[in-house]
Amino acid sequence: MKIAALFIAAFVLGSCAALPGAGPSKSSLSVTDVEQDIASSDYLVIPVDSHVAEVAGRYRPQKFADYFGIKSRRETQIIGVGDKLRINIWEADSQGLFSTVEGKSTAIGSVVDQSGRIFVPYAGRIQASGRSVESVRTIIQNALVGKAIEPQVQVTVEGNQTNSAVIVGDVGKPGTYPISLAGTRLLELVANAGGSRAKTFETMVTLKRGNRQAATLLQDLFDVPENNVLLVKGDNVLLTQKARSFTAFGAVTKTTIKEFPTQTVSLAEALAMSGGLNDRSADPRGVYLFRFEDADVVRKFRNVKSGELLTDAFQVPVVYKLNLRDPKAWFLARYFEMRDKDMLYVANHNTAEFGKFLQIIQPLLSSARATQLIAETAGN
Repeated sequence: MKIAALFIAAFVLGSCAALPGAGPSKSSLSVTDVEQDIASSDYLVIPVDSHVAEVAGRYRPQKFADYFGIKSRRETQIIGVGDKLRINIWEADSQGLFSTVEGKSTAIGSVVDQSGRIFVPYAGRIQASGRSVESVRTIIQNALVGKAIEPQVQVTVEGNQTNSAVIVGDVGKPGTYPISLAGTRLLELVANAGGSRAKTFETMVTLKRGNRQAATLLQDLFDVPENNVLLVKGDNVLLTQKARSFTAFGAVTKTTIKEFPTQTVSLAEALAMSGGLNDRSADPRGVYLFRFEDADVVRKFRNVKSGELLTDAFQVPVVYKLNLRDPKAWFLARYFEMRDKDMLYVANHNTAEFGKFLQIIQPLLSSARATQLIAETAGN
């Protein structure tokens, strides 16, 4: 019997280190990791306090407008190939070249050909593509001096083929839309195209201008007016549905991947969406949020040492730690905002590990008890 007891004890010691788990334990993500130089670690563990929650909550990515260097600038309308022009010519005398029975003016329609030129009687072929409306008007008027009687010329663009933008994707009416002389902003284009088919906080708007490209949520065009940039000719806009989500695992009631149901989701709401902490196994002191955090945000945290990972990288692997034994942590969890692709993990309590251990050794204990009974029976 003593030999069996020793065997079980040896198995106990070996099994303690081999118990299954859904992820790292609280002890393996010690707060002392924060005191280590980041160059010697692959990640930072940062306890969440009011300062951390405020800094992380205030963070907003680079403004969409900054990628294009445009604030409120409107471009002069430039004529291009395929544009349809209306040219009105007035003369001072009814006997002029362009005078008619109805009056002393004539309206001429002309389309810019593939060479970029238009034809105006008595003025000849004129280069219009690449020039402003005022420039073309002046050229035509000067060309008619000495041929027409004190000519006055007006040029308007009736069919604007080049000063336009294209919008495709999850919109009601994808297509090519003209850019008005007053300037057309991104939201106007989306509205003209019938709006997004998805929710505003799930709609990603991608603007491609030449070699530059940037994306933002449709909701951000409302929330940050600067992002509602003016369009320029040749802009291409793509609307796609992109539901943001987070992952919850560990000692939660339900391991799950959840999509954001609203524009913002707090850490407290994320825990609730996961069914809350598992009463039997969760350690409330070990709630962790794994995120690739922007380096500029990490630099604003107090008592965080710099290192190669912080200075060289745009994003830093960060593990935010929350102790829900502290009542203040619940208020912080309500304030702390989740982001797309965040990973939420709740560590197991030590007693849960002991419960798993008992489940493993129970068959051995039963066998040992059976052996003891057999030995006692044989002795009798």
